[in-house]
Amino acid sequence: MEKVRLGLIGLGYVGKIHLINCLRLQNAQLVAVADLSKKALKMAKKLGVAETYRDYRELLNNSDIDAVIIALPTYLHAESTKAAAEQRKHILLEKPLARNVAEGKEVILTVKKYGVKLMVGHNARFRPAYQNLKKEIESGRLGEIQIAYATNISSGPFLHRSVAGMPKPVPDWWWNKDLTGGGALIDLGSHMINLTRWYFGEVVDVKCYLGYRYNLDQEDHAICILKFKEGQVAIITVGWFSQQTQIKIEVYGTVGHAIASSKPPNRVITAIQLLLRRTPGFYISYLNEVQHFVDSIQRDSQPQPSGEEALRDLEVIENAYKNAVKLNDVGYKM
Repeated sequence: MEKVRLGLIGLGYVGKIHLINCLRLQNAQLVAVADLSKKALKMAKKLGVAETYRDYRELLNNSDIDAVIIALPTYLHAESTKAAAEQRKHILLEKPLARNVAEGKEVILTVKKYGVKLMVGHNARFRPAYQNLKKEIESGRLGEIQIAYATNISSGPFLHRSVAGMPKPVPDWWWNKDLTGGGALIDLGSHMINLTRWYFGEVVDVKCYLGYRYNLDQEDHAICILKFKEGQVAIITVGWFSQQTQIKIEVYGTVGHAIASSKPPNRVITAIQLLLRRTPGFYISYLNEVQHFVDSIQRDSQPQPSGEEALRDLEVIENAYKNAVKLNDVGYKM
């Protein structure tokens, strides 16, 4: 096909990033968007999107659409992905695959049944710093990797994000563990688990400690120790407690060590770039991710990371929750 015709479902924080990026693709056309917000749909219209829907199922019934990008809250991932597969649409789904392994398996079975492609949006894999780190590990210049430290600390949902740089009210679903599947571990940890599995392979054992600084139903920080099949150990630290974002991976081998990190965007510069319809540097990984998805459809190849990859991430996370120990200190929920 000359151009992949896309539909975008969800115009929240990540959805707006995808909206801007989709309009930049040379080999794709953004045909339609769906969101409950009339304001968000009006914005999409102003940017040149021809068709807008308040019900994503109406978008899925549009026969002009080849593939969809789903950027909905976690509790809608399984439902919307299965509905898209039933309409024979290829799917780029924002992480995590689902709230739990059982839901994730249902999604995989439905996607296979209808023969469509499913990619799960771990944009960190498309950030040059982490790609270069993978190449350095595989080159052997660091020797045999023994230990890795993966950190993803931020304010989480406490200061809700906006691509225009201004804080927004936090949606209620963020505070319901039944809707999110968990807290900081499934939210931020899924990125770091996916990256370390990309580097080192399959996880054979996991230990986990969960913290409840703010006395929520779900954890606001977590420490996981992953042991991999080839012997490497990764210590993953995630949290929603800091006003200063820190995202990095350090690896230590028998010859040397290396670090890859992500610097969060300046809000003012980000707002200006978006007004000029440019993709800010921090969000280039999202553009690279969607480009890979579209290219894979045109080549008829499986985009990565696949649904199966994301399911294995969920299995690690579920095992971590099952075996977790709650941190015991002043101010922590017991």
